[in-house]
Amino acid sequence: MTRRRPSCIPQSTWKVTHADCFGVLQSLDADTVDAIITDPPYGIGVNGMEWDRPARLDPAASGGKPRRRPPTEDPLDRFQQFSREWSRACLLGLKPGGHLAAFAAPRTAHRLTCGLEEAGFEIRDVLMWLQGQGYPATRVLPDGQGTGLKPAWEPIILARKRLDGTLDHTLAEHGTGAMKIDACRIELAQEDAAREGRAHGRRITASPQGRWPANLLLSHGEACTDEACEADCPIEQLGDRHRFFYAAKASRRERDAGCENLPRKVVQTFKIGAHNEKMCDENPVANIHPTVKPIDLMRWLVRLLTPQGGLVLDPFTGSGSTGAAAVLEGARFHGIEREAEYLPIARARIKHWSDTRRRGCGSATARARQKAKT
Repeated sequence: MTRRRPSCIPQSTWKVTHADCFGVLQSLDADTVDAIITDPPYGIGVNGMEWDRPARLDPAASGGKPRRRPPTEDPLDRFQQFSREWSRACLLGLKPGGHLAAFAAPRTAHRLTCGLEEAGFEIRDVLMWLQGQGYPATRVLPDGQGTGLKPAWEPIILARKRLDGTLDHTLAEHGTGAMKIDACRIELAQEDAAREGRAHGRRITASPQGRWPANLLLSHGEACTDEACEADCPIEQLGDRHRFFYAAKASRRERDAGCENLPRKVVQTFKIGAHNEKMCDENPVANIHPTVKPIDLMRWLVRLLTPQGGLVLDPFTGSGSTGAAAVLEGARFHGIEREAEYLPIARARIKHWSDTRRRGCGSATARARQKAKT
């Protein structure tokens, strides 16, 4: 589980705006955002959070005023409207050919996809983030029955704004439209032979730079180490781990890095059972966001979709994992977050990783200077 080192390029800039995303998105300068990478509400009431309830998702873009809805309106219709409106608002700032990657819940991903298409995006792919570590949100019923399965994967909808004419023209004019394949190749294992493998119709063979990145992403379990994986780790079960990108899930240490001076609170988790509830009560945390994404995973997405030094936008910043990934990759970042309780968490985490990157680059520069003298 090798950690990617910070890249030593000019200092990135970042900001997190406290606001509802609709108003901010409509005020962005046209064609200035290179990529949108976000973890929007799923519309399933995740972990009992009010902001994720379909009834609270208001697609109105007019000053946050709720619109009147018929009492029989389908919550999924409302979620699709919400998805259409926020993604449509993103189109103004996004450059032609710019990509959007949005996490989703399996049972509402189709509505998010439809909303993106209705907004004017073209759907390019659906990535599968296989993490295997979720806990079932279910009622335990008599006779061994339940109401839900264990969540083990999340889709990431990959969409793109329409090109400005041809792909070649869009790349030349805006630097967008294509993905950075070589920057995200999968490192070859020692047993791999670079020129062996299946030949394709265009005579494409395996590259010595590594394997072509796939639309399957794997997550290690929290207890995995460089020596061994925990029993239910997806990578351990699939085997042949070098064929795909993989990253550890966000550990508590990663979640709270930079938040040491923030107040700690007791939060409920997806883990069930009296013992786990007792552990939550005895271990208050600083980062209270329920769906923190691993930074290595977000760095991979930033690297894949963002031109060097480009601007990454996240209209649903949450605890700031996209921003942390952007600054570590040397990209600029603009985050938007409506919920006041997450704002200091996001800013503290992004600042921490921005400072970490700057210190790492400074150390690398010092080592290079010392080497040049000797």
